[in-house]
Amino acid sequence: MATLIEFSVSAEEFPLGQLFTAIPEATVELERIVPTDGSVFPYLWIGGATRSEVATALETSTAAETFTLIDEVAGRGHLVRATWDPTVNGIIGAIIESAVTVLSATGKRRRWRFTLRADDHAAIGRFQDSCREHGVRIDVLRLQPLEYCDGDAELTAAQLEALELAFEQGYFDDPRRATLDELATELEITRQSLAGRLRRGHRNLLARQFGFSERSIDGISSSVAR
Repeated sequence: MATLIEFSVSAEEFPLGQLFTAIPEATVELERIVPTDGSVFPYLWIGGATRSEVATALETSTAAETFTLIDEVAGRGHLVRATWDPTVNGIIGAIIESAVTVLSATGKRRRWRFTLRADDHAAIGRFQDSCREHGVRIDVLRLQPLEYCDGDAELTAAQLEALELAFEQGYFDDPRRATLDELATELEITRQSLAGRLRRGHRNLLARQFGFSERSIDGISSSVAR
């Protein structure tokens, strides 16, 4: 049965020059396309930075990685052509060896998040084994059969980041070890924006847990309101 695995790795496990060191507020999204020349993740988008900042940061890449700034699209960011060496970059090597499909991959200054699809649970096991062989430590966030997934109840990268930071900093502890203001400052957003991300993130987590879609939740809310 096709299976999804969602996991995170530290930013150091997926090096990208000195991008996050030079531009802490930058965000990266790997382009989800099927390469025709055998390359892996040939394109990526970088947001939260100027063109000159991106160009300067990418110049610090290692010999095993090369990046070429291609274009800039308003509202999306900077399109970059990337060439990776799977023998050096462990997470890419593990993905290639286990023949899993990358559905999404986003990176920020502390963590990368990946969602992969495998043909069966055994393929997930091979991927995890390959990660260990490459010395890559992954934190599994979700593992479930594809048939149980509902796209209407998916968490966004921003919601996941907010929930993870709140959990790590003790916002959900009793007594709380962090406040909304402190977390908002860490994420460089307003207190109101953070509260909204946490609320929507909780809603989507519960929808996923109890088998509701966003449409069914809205229907229930409307019925109660009447």
